[in-house]
Amino acid sequence: MNQKLDLLNQKRQAAEAGGGPKAVQSQHEKGKMSARERVAAFFDPGTFEEMGAMVTHRCNDFGLEDKRYLGDSVVTGYGKVNGRTVFIFAQDFTVLGGSLSKVASEKICKAMDLAASSGAPIVGLLDSGGARIQEGVDSLQGYGDIFTRNILYSGVVPQISVIMGPCAGGAVYSPALTDFIFMVKGMGQMYITGPNVIKAVTGEEVSLEQLGGAMTHASKSGNAHFVADNEQECLDMVKRLLSFLPGNNMDDPPVVPSNDPPDRRDEAMTTIVPPEPSKSYDMKKVIAQVVDGADFLEVHKHFAKNLITGFARMNGQPVGIIAQQPQFLAGSIDVDASDKGARFVRTCDCYNVPLITFADVPGYMPGTEQEYRGIIRHGAKFLYAYCEATVPKVCVITRKAYGGAFIVMSSKSLRGDINYGWPTAEIAVMGPDGAVDVVFRDAIKNAANPQEARQKTGKKAHQHHDGGGSCADVIDLLDDQGKLLGPENKKERLQQKDRNRAQLVDPAERRSAHPVDRNENGLNRFQLGAHRFLINLLEVSGFWFQCSGSLHVEIVETVAR
Repeated sequence: MNQKLDLLNQKRQAAEAGGGPKAVQSQHEKGKMSARERVAAFFDPGTFEEMGAMVTHRCNDFGLEDKRYLGDSVVTGYGKVNGRTVFIFAQDFTVLGGSLSKVASEKICKAMDLAASSGAPIVGLLDSGGARIQEGVDSLQGYGDIFTRNILYSGVVPQISVIMGPCAGGAVYSPALTDFIFMVKGMGQMYITGPNVIKAVTGEEVSLEQLGGAMTHASKSGNAHFVADNEQECLDMVKRLLSFLPGNNMDDPPVVPSNDPPDRRDEAMTTIVPPEPSKSYDMKKVIAQVVDGADFLEVHKHFAKNLITGFARMNGQPVGIIAQQPQFLAGSIDVDASDKGARFVRTCDCYNVPLITFADVPGYMPGTEQEYRGIIRHGAKFLYAYCEATVPKVCVITRKAYGGAFIVMSSKSLRGDINYGWPTAEIAVMGPDGAVDVVFRDAIKNAANPQEARQKTGKKAHQHHDGGGSCADVIDLLDDQGKLLGPENKKERLQQKDRNRAQLVDPAERRSAHPVDRNENGLNRFQLGAHRFLINLLEVSGFWFQCSGSLHVEIVETVAR
């Protein structure tokens, strides 16, 4: 027995050595950790349980029969992150360049299957040279198996990709299919075809960093949601993101105790937003004043800066924040902002995160470039996402809300649960100046004093629809919080929703969970399987938002089923 135990320990040590000391040293010289060092830095100490550490590849051709490493080119397993179970696979660049073999893909797929069946997030640390060419089509089929699981488990358990090295060719489709992508500056790259191929085909010269570096994908393509300066910072950011998300689409987001008083009064809120529609301001300052401890995790920070998306907490409850940024393109909605917003809304909807919208939007971005890029099609995605979302939706109109863009931003007509306006809010088909030029053009032209006539008609246009009912109430940020707190108005403010207890979606049934496949109550199977009320709201048919301070939100159970 002792001999067998000694042999087991020897094999474990061999597996932990990866590609050997020289290969590990090479990683360190590049400023990179080894796969096992990354795993150790990610999980709570002593909680990681490895799977498949003793397997080796099955290829006996092209010299690979003499290059067998225990565990092959990926480390897989599960552990605890802040006490919560998370599954992981970490590609090991020290073993044959982290290339994907059939065995490596089987290990990754096993981890993904267990994550889905147990209802826990799956995190992939990607650092690979791509498919293992020596294994031929078997390696490509391995990618197909991974892609299939990315798709089947989408919206079921959170999937997070962390690009810590090269990720090229077909391999990039796996992170593109996941919920969030993190990249490390100067180390992570994603691209379909490399610089040499591009130069050979098009004659264009481009560096790896320009082609597929972290900032390229964060600011231009929009593929990367988060960018970190180093690997440890990146892993810490992943853990922070997980703190806002549930383990699966059946669970509620984790609520934490809040030290930020929900009844606080904030004088700064009266000065952040200028009353003049033409003046700019930083919407992030508004968000910082509203959320717990000014703690806001921005998603897609460098992409489509005219729209802000991210996670925060209100009275300890995770919420998704969507807001216009007047400092960029005046907060107008363009193609990139539409894609960014639609994806974020749907992600929050899948994982039961309520949505808080701060609207200050002059309209859709005009111009032939936007029309040619498909603003109609992309703008419709944003509208569709908001309308189909079944999580609680609250909208605050801080200033402008014009035209079709007003409708998109969680308006009442798109099944928004509750809409509020600040005293500076303006809701209209278009701005008053533009409306006057259209409606009163002849009257102004024929007036004795056209300038005076224009001013008078402008005031009339401004006040014409004050009682239109687009907002549930106008908020006095300091003195009128009782309007938000009053439970007697809950029925008028929120439409009652009939939602059943959700179950983890069986991946085999995902294709049958089509929107046309509805049950006797008119709800499709995806709605039944992917959405549920928030904490303590599983058995209620109504709810209301207790708001104080600057729209500080507390979800409160009201009516038991």
